[in-house]
Amino acid sequence: MPISLFARVALGCAAVVVVLALCAPGAAGAARARGGAADVPVQLIALNDLHGNLDPVEGPAGRVQRGGGGAVQAGGVPQLATLVQKARAGEQNSLTVAAGDMIGGSPLLSALFHDEPTVEALEQLGLGVSSVGNHEFDEGPQELRRMDRGGCHPDDGCAPGGDYDGADFPYLAANVTRKGSTEPLLRPYVVQRLPSGQRIGFIGLVTRNAPAAINASQVRDVEFHDELPAIKRYSKELTRQGVDAQVLLIHEGEAANGVAGKGDCDADGPASRLRGRIKGIAEKAPAPVDIVVSGHSHDAYECTVTDPAGQPRSVTQADSFGRSFTDLRFRLDSGGDVVRRTVRAKNHVVPVSTPKEHEMNRLVETWRERSSEVADRTVGYISADLPGRGSTKKETPLGSLLTDAQTEATRGHRADLALLNPGGMRADLVHKGDGKVTYADAYRTQPFATTLTTMTLTGEQLIAVLKEQFTGANADDPRFLQLSSALRYSVDMSRTGGARLLTDTVEVKGERVRAAAKYRVTVNEFLASGGNGFGTFTKGTARDTGELTDLDALVQYLENHSKPGSPVDPPAPGRITFRGK
Repeated sequence: MPISLFARVALGCAAVVVVLALCAPGAAGAARARGGAADVPVQLIALNDLHGNLDPVEGPAGRVQRGGGGAVQAGGVPQLATLVQKARAGEQNSLTVAAGDMIGGSPLLSALFHDEPTVEALEQLGLGVSSVGNHEFDEGPQELRRMDRGGCHPDDGCAPGGDYDGADFPYLAANVTRKGSTEPLLRPYVVQRLPSGQRIGFIGLVTRNAPAAINASQVRDVEFHDELPAIKRYSKELTRQGVDAQVLLIHEGEAANGVAGKGDCDADGPASRLRGRIKGIAEKAPAPVDIVVSGHSHDAYECTVTDPAGQPRSVTQADSFGRSFTDLRFRLDSGGDVVRRTVRAKNHVVPVSTPKEHEMNRLVETWRERSSEVADRTVGYISADLPGRGSTKKETPLGSLLTDAQTEATRGHRADLALLNPGGMRADLVHKGDGKVTYADAYRTQPFATTLTTMTLTGEQLIAVLKEQFTGANADDPRFLQLSSALRYSVDMSRTGGARLLTDTVEVKGERVRAAAKYRVTVNEFLASGGNGFGTFTKGTARDTGELTDLDALVQYLENHSKPGSPVDPPAPGRITFRGK
């Protein structure tokens, strides 16, 4: 049933805990594990990482693979609405929740209007509460407050359709404060009351590592704190209020995308396939927390951890971009606590072939009409698909094109080469029909439209940047920067850390890099401020930053290098040579 069945007292955002208690409970957990005729059935529909994708994501990035079957093209909010409506059928106590990044990094259809279309769609879907994610901070805390509370955009004014009245659902941020404060920037939790009178508390958080994934200029006055102390603080508050059923919504995921969701996550013991910080948080969160709904790593899983009281606790995540949703069901006992042995969770794929729910489709098409003049402009032509976000390669065709475009666009600043963080390309550039690329297609790959900075790095610093792909924040899960054609190097993945870079193979314009030599390197504003663990960029000198954005560079490149009958070809691979395993 829609959110209107619930009297909103307080809400929280984001990580879904899945409890699959199949063994007999110990004495400490007996009350939670018991079930009986008076139990009240509850359903949670959980989402995460939509990133404003009202339409299905095209190309490999929009596919989902389950088990041994073939990949399924998935997504689309009208299709999602149809399947969520079907899943809710017959469920009196149904609530839809989210674990962050529902907006931000969005395609033009939503981003042109500062994600107000996505908020409207989520309201229509019946979203009851969401935690914040790192991308809710893309335009800074003031814009996040506007999305939460309403008002027209301070620079672009009101979107078509009138004043924006804010989200009907609360955003939760239990571990985010203004600098120097101990009080949350937004609400830390909310309590939902069921028609039966029983209550469920939702605590919402974002990963403490969010600053590494946000443009530093947007969060200078904001602090992101350790998750566990915040969870303990607000879980105690809920317990003091007599709220025994507690759900954690947290924007933190697994370390290696797709590992936990391949097969049975618990095959070799509780959450044996789950890796990364979410596992430790889910295991150590206080015992009153019953379920953890998570996000951030974009791939689906249904896992079980053991909580501090020795009881099973469910941890879930759905696929990003609306490609799937989690259907979580459980019962509350007569005392209002979750009967953990009744918890079941299943992720459901949203095939693009799903019939579109009429009202949601009308909403999307209304916003499409409003954006069409800007979105439909032809900016170039391509001869084949250019996989980026959905590529399985470390060096991607789209990444190579984007960095070539950025190098060319900053020749006036004497750029020798360009580097791009993989998260800076948000989609694939898909060949359609005659190969035409619209402004909306280009925007989908570069939605942040961040300014470009050209700086001077010494050869020693350039080598340090390339080593940072395998060290520090990127040690456990190497992050390969996309690179323009002037740069070449080899790696040996059988080694560890910075030794993976074979320094004597690094060349710029065909010449081996010399430690004392100077090179002009173009990067986006995010990398220039040391994002994603690439701190060496902050040491770059002679910085030139103008009004040119990464999106401008791509559009200009396509306009300059393609026309009907003469499209741009995918760049040849081989800028990085892989040795070893």
